[in-house]
Amino acid sequence: MTLIKSISGIRGTIGGTTGENLTPIDVVKFASAYGSWVKEQRNKDNYRVVVGRDARISGEMIQELVMQTLVGLGIHVIDLGLSTTPTVEIAVTEEHADGGIILTASHNPKQWNALKLLNNKGEFLNDNEGKKILEIADSEKFQFSEVDHLGEITKNDAYIDIHIDKVLDLTLVNEDAIKAANFKVVVDAVNSTGGIAIPLLLERLGVHTVKLYCTPNGDFPHNPEPLKEHLGEISKLVVQEKADLGIVVDPDVDRLALISENGEMFGEEYTLVACADYVLSKTPGNTVSNMSSSRALRDVTEKHGGNYQASAVGEVNVVKLMKDINAIIGGEGNGGVIYPESHYGRDALVGIALFLSHLAEKKMNVSKLRASYPSYFMSKKKIALTPELDVDGILQKIKEKYASENITTIDGVKIDFPENWVHLRKSNTEPIIRIYTEAKSQQEADALADRFISEIKSIS
Repeated sequence: MTLIKSISGIRGTIGGTTGENLTPIDVVKFASAYGSWVKEQRNKDNYRVVVGRDARISGEMIQELVMQTLVGLGIHVIDLGLSTTPTVEIAVTEEHADGGIILTASHNPKQWNALKLLNNKGEFLNDNEGKKILEIADSEKFQFSEVDHLGEITKNDAYIDIHIDKVLDLTLVNEDAIKAANFKVVVDAVNSTGGIAIPLLLERLGVHTVKLYCTPNGDFPHNPEPLKEHLGEISKLVVQEKADLGIVVDPDVDRLALISENGEMFGEEYTLVACADYVLSKTPGNTVSNMSSSRALRDVTEKHGGNYQASAVGEVNVVKLMKDINAIIGGEGNGGVIYPESHYGRDALVGIALFLSHLAEKKMNVSKLRASYPSYFMSKKKIALTPELDVDGILQKIKEKYASENITTIDGVKIDFPENWVHLRKSNTEPIIRIYTEAKSQQEADALADRFISEIKSIS
């Protein structure tokens, strides 16, 4: 059982001992710290925070604890109920709120939940803001409101529809072309809130939808991380249904994976590549992804005459660099598309609308579109952390060993070899070391990852 406190919020497993897991007491403590931080930002009479959750089993309990804690601090809560991460982000700005909390452990299994924290722009907190909230939580000195000044809760279940409206209003979303294409799509929403949002979006776009695991009851039928090894059922169903593609989202709907018409993975890394290709073909400019993402985005960006740059891992880091270089699209290679024309957050709904627009205009099938991009293969592996594992010491020794190579250390250690690369870093969301590699073949990528796993184990 685990509790992870980081600048992006608090994440842990439900049940167990206080301070070691995500118990009700820990939820109240960190909600109190966040609410106290919100009130420190501006001196005003009326504070408002948007709260929404994915469909995981513990969500309703966690949400009630969070909302009533904010009420106790004198903060008014806009309760979105079952929602998505990008929907909550959009609601913060639409409501002119002081912040937002999304109750989701993203791709983690059902025993996990988390408080993901937003500022008044609907964006994730930066390093300094996150550290300040952790300091407030550690102090446990919270100033709650007297009885006449408690907050209130207002329910608003319209925001998924509002979110969809805003997606369809985007200039580059070609509704007419999508409707004319008469697409048939299979959707796997892992029984979370994507099962509400994605079919509604596709219905508005005139897409015939076959639903797989779209009941938002939190009973995840498979590991909710949208990776190939977890998606055998939808891959088969796409072929059986003679569908044009499959769409897979994680529980909070900020990651998008696609299945080609032949049941093959389009490649999680290539979600962003394809959307960027479409956007850049209409509005040339710069792009950003993180250091663990594919070189294919760089290749596509340069093809369109733009400048590509890589940030440290983490959405907040990607967004900061996007703003710094005025990138017109960016994101993360885990299927996270960030399109500033909509908002600065990973958004599977935006990704779906851009991808379908691209596919409809190209008038080609998904496998042919995938074959049009530079072909890279990634391996994503991990090593579980143990108390005796000195991660910093291991990474330092790896850095010294490969000092003659092109090394970047803004986030762990990334070694760029001429024909491939490896990125080693400690995860922000799980007690693991991540080992990501990319090469010109899957065999080469896997072999490179296994080689570095062996090196790490020999050092430790």
